[in-house]
Amino acid sequence: MYVRNFAERTVIMVVGDLDFDTCPQVSEVTDTVDVRDRILCLDLAGVAFMDASGLGLLQTLSREAVTHGGHLELSGLQAQPQHVLDLTGTRAQFHMTSPRPPGPRDPAAVLPVQHAAP
Repeated sequence: MYVRNFAERTVIMVVGDLDFDTCPQVSEVTDTVDVRDRILCLDLAGVAFMDASGLGLLQTLSREAVTHGGHLELSGLQAQPQHVLDLTGTRAQFHMTSPRPPGPRDPAAVLPVQHAAP
């Protein structure tokens, strides 16, 4: 998992499953991120599987962000996690964006990636 901080947003790149076993590790990282008046973007392009625990975590993060004047974005959602949102009727709860590769003027292209958790 990697964290990148920008002026108005924090991007957390999650890799691997988002399930009962891994959600506590993701929560350890997200609990340290200040979401007050910011966008929390979860880059889920590296997540091929999500279960109900993952969905619950996303809902909790969304509520937390809104409570503190920010919001949650989901980026790069793969087919199976998207299917979970569709099956549960929760897709409309989330703002989804497509991942974009960093360009030469994009701060992501020049900022070092910080390793946030093992």
